[in-house]
Order: sequence, then C-alpha cells, then structure tokens
Amino acid sequence: MKPTRKLRSLLAISGLIAVTIGASILFAPAQFHATHGIELAADPSLLSEVRAPGGALMVLGVLMGVGAFVRTFAFASTSIAAAVYLAYGASRLVSLALDGVPAAGLLAATSIELVIGAACAVALVRAMRRAQASVPAQAHPSSIAGAL
Repeated sequence: MKPTRKLRSLLAISGLIAVTIGASILFAPAQFHATHGIELAADPSLLSEVRAPGGALMVLGVLMGVGAFVRTFAFASTSIAAAVYLAYGASRLVSLALDGVPAAGLLAATSIELVIGAACAVALVRAMRRAQASVPAQAHPSSIAGAL
C-alpha cells in the first residue's frame, strides 16, 4: 500500500488523537473523565479497569501513527485505525440505544470516531482495489483457485 499524502495525514491525526486520549486515560483517568461529568471513585480496582484500555489505546495510536511515516506499515496502520475508531463509535451507538443520551462531548466523540473510522475503511477498500487491479490475472489468487 502506497500511502498518499491524505492517508498519511489521516494516520498521523488518528494516531495523535488515540495516543493523547489513551495517555490521558492511563495517567489521569479521574481528570479525563471529569471533563464529561463522570466522577471516578478512588477504588483501585475501578481505576485499574479504566487505565488498562487507556494504555491499549495509547499503544494502538502509536501503531496508527507509524503508518504515516513507514510505508510498509501503512496497510496495518490503516486497518488498526479503522477497527479501533469504528469499534469505539459503534460501541457508543449501542450504549446510546441501551443507556440513553450521554454528555454532549461524548456524542461529539461518537461522530468523530465514526468519521475517522469510515475514512480509514474507505482508504483500505481503495487500496485493496488498486492492489487487485495491479496483479496480473495469472498471478491473482482467484485465478489460481479456479485452475485447481
């Protein structure tokens, strides 16, 4: 996958957002969640459960960002970004349906997550189509399977 300037920008922004939010959740969970009116108790078990996904999001953000600078990692980075952002956005939609309307900032986050995730998914589909178009018919896996 040869990343375009637009894709590199998308991956850099996606990665930066994920690293920033992940680090905030990992290192300052009470302060981060307070911005949306969520009060976390000083319960070590609760804080452990809150911090763990923050660390995961931070690391995934680094992996997204790497694809903006390392060409051979662009496909993996775009896949990770699409999966993470679409999963977060879709999960928030499930919560909206099951739990009701959250704070305005969380609704905005839902929209941003779905837009970034969709943009990454579109980039993946386009890259796969370009890759299929550039493979000669004899070497394409479907032509090999058809010959068996």
